Amino acid sequence: MEAVDKKFDKENSFKTKTWKEERVTATLCLSVFGAVLGSFQFGYNTGVINSPESSIKEFMNQTEVQRTGQGMSESKITNMFAIIVAIFAVGGCMGGILAGWWADTFGRKFGLLANTSIGIVGGALMYFSCLASSYEMIIVGRFVIGFNCGLYTGLTPLYLSEISTHKTRGALGVLHQLGVTIGIFISQIFGFFEVMGNADFWNLLLGLAVFPCVLQLIVLPFCPESPRYLLISKDKEENSKSALLRLRGMDMVDEYLDEMKEEARGQQQEEKVNILILLTRPVYRMPVIISIVMQLSQQFSGINGIFYYSASLFKEAGLDVSTATHATSGVGAVMVVMTFITIPLMDRAGRRTLHLIGLAGMCFFSILITVTLALREQVTWFNTSSIVVSLLYVVFFAIGPGSIPWLIVAELFSQGPRSAAMSLSVLINWVANFIVGYTFPHLQDALGNYTFLPFTGCLVLFWIFTFFYVPETKMKTFEEVKALWKKVEMEKSDRTPEPSSGRNNSPEQKC
Repeated sequence: MEAVDKKFDKENSFKTKTWKEERVTATLCLSVFGAVLGSFQFGYNTGVINSPESSIKEFMNQTEVQRTGQGMSESKITNMFAIIVAIFAVGGCMGGILAGWWADTFGRKFGLLANTSIGIVGGALMYFSCLASSYEMIIVGRFVIGFNCGLYTGLTPLYLSEISTHKTRGALGVLHQLGVTIGIFISQIFGFFEVMGNADFWNLLLGLAVFPCVLQLIVLPFCPESPRYLLISKDKEENSKSALLRLRGMDMVDEYLDEMKEEARGQQQEEKVNILILLTRPVYRMPVIISIVMQLSQQFSGINGIFYYSASLFKEAGLDVSTATHATSGVGAVMVVMTFITIPLMDRAGRRTLHLIGLAGMCFFSILITVTLALREQVTWFNTSSIVVSLLYVVFFAIGPGSIPWLIVAELFSQGPRSAAMSLSVLINWVANFIVGYTFPHLQDALGNYTFLPFTGCLVLFWIFTFFYVPETKMKTFEEVKALWKKVEMEKSDRTPEPSSGRNNSPEQKC
């Protein structure tokens, strides 16, 4: 325990000497912008499918009439559209599980660059689906763009965490979620019926997914590679120092290099960590469980029911099609505003506190959503109230569960297991995304006004888990967090009694 305390003292001394000199440079801003374009891509393709739902369903029906002379049944149309929505998450699962390998093989920056070609292919498939009279091209395009976004959800938080300063790591981690929310909001604005969410332009609305990728191709070549990746993974100290000089804008970066070298020395004593080792090694058990539960708390909160199907929810609340589409943009606007508010809070209030507040607020307002939907025929003004409480539900999602699960995974693990941990977490997130995206309309059919009750129960369980098991990681170095898990393991082993062998064991006999 003395060694751990001395380690903390040494790193706290490093903080006081150097962290006060940290500043945000133009190169850091450009690098963040280039990375967050991937987050924007993820958000845009998450929200874009909502508004043109009726136009896409009509296109599928007309295409079937042209082919067979008969239209689709109502159930087939519902099921096909659910596949279009959910296949995005299937691609995301595959991209997510490969994200760690992709990041280690191509690098953080060049991994982002390589991923742009996949996004361009996916956007082109969706755009040309209308010209080719093929709704199958929408399904394939959504799968490809899902794979593209799955890689982004692993690569972007990883790159942001490794180029950030100690003081800005929390704020920059939230920028991933900010990019997602801006993407959702822009997709909702473009999805207005009078803009592109109509029978004439819905394919252009989907095809616009190529533009974030093209912009990344322009921006990222001017950005440095992750210094941590260059030093620890590639053993290129001079390249790492050069990247640090550009990012930090200061001549003295030796202490940053020393910190990374210390992490590298610790990693050299460990074997290469893949997902199998991550799942089987006791020292990683608790951070892995926390990472998985945090990802599930984001998806099983029920938020994607709002993102994917808010237009139909608002229509059921009594709004006409145009008004419901415009009300949907309020979801994106609330997300953007609240994410901006969360940025300065992340390193002040802390990750754990904000996540607890977010889960509690979502739980409360999910109950109110159920009440207003169930009683709207008896109380007419509950129609409007259901929209208001849905927006407040989104407010609390943005406070905690929206951004913290992505941020905290990169903070819970050192450089060695970080890529594998990101891959596993992204996979879990996308699997849960698929489950919610595909089952939500079926839940609506089965439960009607009580659709959000299962999510309410999940939110209660996630709050309890966070309260008892999730540590605070704000303003801690990666090595401090690693030392925290070692300390927990040591305390566990100290409390574990030795197996009885029929005689007294002396302290010297313990391993």
